[in-house]
Amino acid sequence: MKKNKSAILLVALSMVAALLGGCSGNGTSSETGTAVGSKASKNQAVEPLGQTFFIFDTVVNVKIYDNRATSKNFEELDALMQEIDGRISRTAEGSEIYQVNANSGVAPVKVSEETYDLVSTALDYAKRTDGRFDPAIGNLVTLWNIGHEGAHVPAVEDIAIAQALCDYTKIDMNADKHEIFLQEKGMAIDLGSIGKGYAADRIYDYLAEQGFNSAIIDLGGNVYAMGKKPNGNLWTIGIQDPDQERGNPIGNIKVEDKTVVTSGIYERFFIEDGQLYQHIINPKTGYPVDNGISSVTIVTNRSTDADALSTTLFVLGIEEGLAFIENTPDTEALFISKDKKLYATSGFKELLTKTNDDYVFAN
Repeated sequence: MKKNKSAILLVALSMVAALLGGCSGNGTSSETGTAVGSKASKNQAVEPLGQTFFIFDTVVNVKIYDNRATSKNFEELDALMQEIDGRISRTAEGSEIYQVNANSGVAPVKVSEETYDLVSTALDYAKRTDGRFDPAIGNLVTLWNIGHEGAHVPAVEDIAIAQALCDYTKIDMNADKHEIFLQEKGMAIDLGSIGKGYAADRIYDYLAEQGFNSAIIDLGGNVYAMGKKPNGNLWTIGIQDPDQERGNPIGNIKVEDKTVVTSGIYERFFIEDGQLYQHIINPKTGYPVDNGISSVTIVTNRSTDADALSTTLFVLGIEEGLAFIENTPDTEALFISKDKKLYATSGFKELLTKTNDDYVFAN
């Protein structure tokens, strides 16, 4: 039996931040309040303005808590996201990454400074993890096609061929010319494990440049809580129960000006012959990760890092992942195992208010 649930889950992705972002520490809604640190009067009620987009193969929700926000801001955000997708998409013909991949083994391709820097960041994580986070994973992502119709277990020989082309050490970077060259014909970069985080950071930066300081940016489980709520309270963000549909948390954390990113086996997957194959692929094996982990949540300052780290820790596993994160400044992590055990950094334990007794700390 084959079953692909990504389309069903996709519609629900937008619910978490809106649902839980509206809950304050005293149980009141964050839909009203007083503007903090903005030009609005301290006694003026804030009516949030939001919009939903579908891009980056996910639902994107942006809600601005500032009475100065207008529809023009969302038009500019839409243009910004289209520009990002038009540069870093692996599948969009004409994108910079598409051109880099199309010229693999042939010639270097000049890209924008932004794309060059993003690939450089991905390569830094690849080096730190000895290739278990690898931006050269494009062929494996295409082959498995998880999250799309027709996803199935590929032939062993096809996996071996794609896996052999997954080697970040064969990505040449020319900083002076902003050129990227893939040494071997057929290699392909995929930035899916870092791209949504990068987009969230760019959205955050745009809002900050416009003078806004209170917003929720949600890219399908990749949440950036900007500043504080208009009433001065911290944002409340739910930690998804991996065994339930979106909007069912195991608990919540309160944050100020932080990004909260979760990677889970429930996000995109298919089931074949009774076995679940989720979307995070181990570039060292060529197969989706299956190590007893249901989800990994990262709390840190920038979403690009959080996005990369959530994937990295998923591949590393609990023990090695916790050791890795202890050497990463200003970052906390939570692992949820398939047997409902919680493994967390000390800082995450302090943040988490657990609401589901089925889940217990194991460290």
